Order: sequence, then structure tokens, then C-alpha cells
Amino acid sequence: MPEVVIHRASPHDASVMAVLHASCFAKPWTDAAMAQFITGPGTVCLIATSLDGSGSSPSGFVIARRAADEAELLTLAVAPCCRRAGLGKTLLQEAMAMLGEAGVTQLFLEVEEGNEAAFCLYRALGAKAVGRRTRYYDSGADAAIFSLALSPRAADDGSSQREA
Repeated sequence: MPEVVIHRASPHDASVMAVLHASCFAKPWTDAAMAQFITGPGTVCLIATSLDGSGSSPSGFVIARRAADEAELLTLAVAPCCRRAGLGKTLLQEAMAMLGEAGVTQLFLEVEEGNEAAFCLYRALGAKAVGRRTRYYDSGADAAIFSLALSPRAADDGSSQREA
């Protein structure tokens, strides 16, 4: 896989994110919805761009929303041609780090039953199944709910030893 650069999404990325979302999900979100998430308070929106000899191309993104010390993963999308190379994990880990730095201690993840790639990713990161929403999706499929503990943000409480 080519080199990947991850950065915070800006409103200029909304249309690209909508196209990526459409390549991954049956009910894609619109440009307007993406722009609303990007500019929304407490939202972490990261986009990954693959760099190769011929230029750059958007390859995935993640959106999570924080409320107090909890957050919810709203969506994680990786272009079909970029899957199975660790990009989803990298995006999610970057979002987790940012959320942890903001004081979030739990990230909740929701995934359609049968999405084995997502189940494997979430479990590999330490997520635990905590619930189910019956017939949650339009297809009639259930949603599995996972919780992922995040590392608390580092704080200097004055207890660290410093050399004089």
C-alpha cells in the first residue's frame, strides 16, 4: 500500500467523504451531512489520503462524536481498493488517540451483524460486546454494540519526579 497521510477533515473534504461513504454503504450520507459533522462541536473527523507516484487519492475516513467522557464512532469508511491493508485500524487508532487526549474514556461502536471485518477490527483493538439493537438496519439486520476503553489523557498532577 502506498504512503498514507491522515489529517483532520475540513469542509472542503465533505464531497470526497460523501463519495467514499457511497462506495462503502448502501445508504450514503450527503455532502451536507458530512459538512455538518466536520464543523460540529465535539466531532473528530479524520480523512486518509494515499500518496503514490501519480498523485494522491482519498482512501478512507472516520467520524466520531464526543459527549462528556464518552464518544460514539459514527462511521468508518475505507475505499474498497484500500481494504485489508490496515487503513481502518490506523484511522480508528488516530481517532482514539485524539478522543483520549480530549478526556474520553469510552468509545462506543455499532456494527451490522455479519460484518466480520469490522468485528475483527474492533475486537483486535480490545472492544467488548455490550449490547444489541434488534432489526436496527433497513435490511432487518441486528446491530451489535461494542464498548472500547480508551486510555485516560496524561495529566501532570505535580507528582512526577523532576531532577533539580
